[in-house]
Amino acid sequence: FSALPQPGSFGGVSPRRWLNLQEYQSKKLMQDSGVTVQHFFVADTASEALEAAKRLKAKEIVLKAQILAGGRGKGVFDSGLKGGVHLTKDPAVVGELAGKMLGFNLTTKQTPKEGVKVKTVMVAEALDISTETYFAILMDRSCNGPVMVGSPQGGVDIEEVAATTPELIFKEVIDIFEGVRDDQALRMAANLGFKGPLERQAADQIKRLYDLFLKVDATQVEVNPLGETPEGQVVCFDAKINFDDNAEFRQKAVFAMDDTAESDPLETEAAKYDLKYIGLDGNIACFVNGAGLAMATCDIIDLHGGKPANFLDLGGGVKENQVYVAFKLLTADPKVEAILVNIFGGIVNCAIIANGIAKACRELELKVPLVVRLEGTNVQEAKRILSESGLPITSASDLDDAAKKAVAAIAKK
Repeated sequence: FSALPQPGSFGGVSPRRWLNLQEYQSKKLMQDSGVTVQHFFVADTASEALEAAKRLKAKEIVLKAQILAGGRGKGVFDSGLKGGVHLTKDPAVVGELAGKMLGFNLTTKQTPKEGVKVKTVMVAEALDISTETYFAILMDRSCNGPVMVGSPQGGVDIEEVAATTPELIFKEVIDIFEGVRDDQALRMAANLGFKGPLERQAADQIKRLYDLFLKVDATQVEVNPLGETPEGQVVCFDAKINFDDNAEFRQKAVFAMDDTAESDPLETEAAKYDLKYIGLDGNIACFVNGAGLAMATCDIIDLHGGKPANFLDLGGGVKENQVYVAFKLLTADPKVEAILVNIFGGIVNCAIIANGIAKACRELELKVPLVVRLEGTNVQEAKRILSESGLPITSASDLDDAAKKAVAAIAKK
């Protein structure tokens, strides 16, 4: 959304997957940094959930199924229970509801048709919210560092606020060496609408959120809503944290929490080898270097009447073993009826790709047609390797030619 700065994204060019944390994990990170969140416990069984509800000693309790997909509140379990979020004042009801959540699949608008199995629930203190605001800290390239963004209009779609009432979006550029100054934190708290002693309390929460932002190498910490309770407490009710995966080497504890249970197994396996893989519903596998080239390849396959089976980006620093692994992943998809390799070698050495292709074809005993288009660095050597391999590889002169040949190969079958 144009009115707000965007984080210095790690998704567009990075070959890795995004780190997935459950709601309770994000809340725990905030809690560990002194950020005020609702009191909560995590349970894996109905009896644990019941005990947690009793230990909370709260006037009202909220029980939330822990899955990564959104729309939990309106979801449906295959146990017959409706809704993945429930409010109650009776701890006994928490145990009963948890029994209908744990071990059952929850289907929402964002899950696969069969839903996602719930293995954990969060039992939390339910708090009333008298005021909802929006607050985020993110990396902004135009400012060469972190920026605070806030709005008194919280609890709603912030993109809509930015589009319809941009005057209600407030920004503060943070000096990465100096950190958030007291006057900046207080000014943002005032702009969010906090008054009197709550202004100082909100400013303190803002500074703690910035400390968390730095501590975990985040690219974005978004709190929506950052709310005020009728009792006069500033609480972070819901948060989303994006992490810089280049910092994985020093954030091992955070990255160890990554929940891959809801991810495509092929995508998870690809990430282990620094390959970017996204499964699609077609039958022509795409093996490409560079996200832009991968998208163009998918488009041209579609233009010639074919359907791409995946988006696989090798990236720039590709090694021969990655080529082998990529072929192994592509052939593991039973929908694949042909493979199209489209490499434009700049920093990629085409000969490395060719050696990897030859090895993969032999060792995996490739059974589907293979069309290869290579261009760029060391391309003549690469073409020699493939032509002398004796393997049934169809060469293509350009991307258009490659797409036509891949579609034709399936039609011939």
